[in-house]
Amino acid sequence: MSKSKTEAGNFFEDFRVGQEIRHATPRTLTEADAALNVALYGSRFAVNSSDEFARRIGLPRAPLDDMLVFHVVIGKTVPDISVNAVANLGYADFRWGVPVYPGDTLSVSSKVLGLRENSNRASGVVWVRSTGINQRGETVLDYVRWVMVHKRDPAAAVGAPVVPKTVASVAPADIAVPAGLAIEGYDDLAAGSPHRWEDYEVGERIDHVSGITLEDSDHMLSTRLYQNTARVHFDAFAGKSTRFGRRLAYGGHVISLARALSFNGLANGFRVAAINAGSHTAPTFGGDTIYAWSEVLECAPLPGRSDVGALRVRTIAAKDCPCDAWPGKGADGKYHPAVVLDLDYWLLMPRHSA
Repeated sequence: MSKSKTEAGNFFEDFRVGQEIRHATPRTLTEADAALNVALYGSRFAVNSSDEFARRIGLPRAPLDDMLVFHVVIGKTVPDISVNAVANLGYADFRWGVPVYPGDTLSVSSKVLGLRENSNRASGVVWVRSTGINQRGETVLDYVRWVMVHKRDPAAAVGAPVVPKTVASVAPADIAVPAGLAIEGYDDLAAGSPHRWEDYEVGERIDHVSGITLEDSDHMLSTRLYQNTARVHFDAFAGKSTRFGRRLAYGGHVISLARALSFNGLANGFRVAAINAGSHTAPTFGGDTIYAWSEVLECAPLPGRSDVGALRVRTIAAKDCPCDAWPGKGADGKYHPAVVLDLDYWLLMPRHSA
């Protein structure tokens, strides 16, 4: 008699509202992860690149890139939440907690917040809140995301829809500022820009100019590196049977490319503190070239801080379309066909008054 000990992962009908899931495989991050992150995305932010720069602003050493933490935490959830996904749909209420340093070990758990079957009955949307913690139990990232997941059996009965409400944005007062941060030692020349918090205006648009071509080898390496087992990303054979006829690039890969591109214009945005909302508006594939532009949505002072402020930014990424013409959402509510990402987030940025 043969008994299978393998798991096919959860399909839509396997989820229940209120279900709590502890995800497997804690991950200890090292300097090698930091180096591979640079190799994959080309990020140049000084605080993540230089121990000496980080120490001058009160941190013990260079923290790992905030988006690297994003990738690892989401990757832990994939085998239980989105291994059978059609697509990742959106994000809300992302809040980074304590910085993550080489040697820290991250673990993740999730709670199912909502479920809604699609009209075709072949899939449904699952909302989850996931929390990543370090070895001391401190929160490093807490967020809500929603994913479209295949059903195992389209005829399977499911419960009434439950669609959770998500907050429109993270309040500046809820943004975590790293303990010990002291902007007096911040070096604009080393950071790569003289432009601080006061130099940005609401409504200002920034074309980040350059493009980065996403290679199949890049996004395949990132899915493996972050232990992201979603079939739509790594199984080329299965990808042939989808409506796209090929693998989709991991959406987080596109976010990291956009963040790296944003250095040109936002170099002093030294920490991604929160994501208010985000949508992957179209698929991305190997061979696409990603460009990006940003709009300043809000400049918010932080309670009790005169040395650092919060800059709310909306970054649009487009494929095979330079962004000097600001491709985005038209008056009809539809996105320009080249747009692949629309991300609304908070950055921490030094102030001149420091």
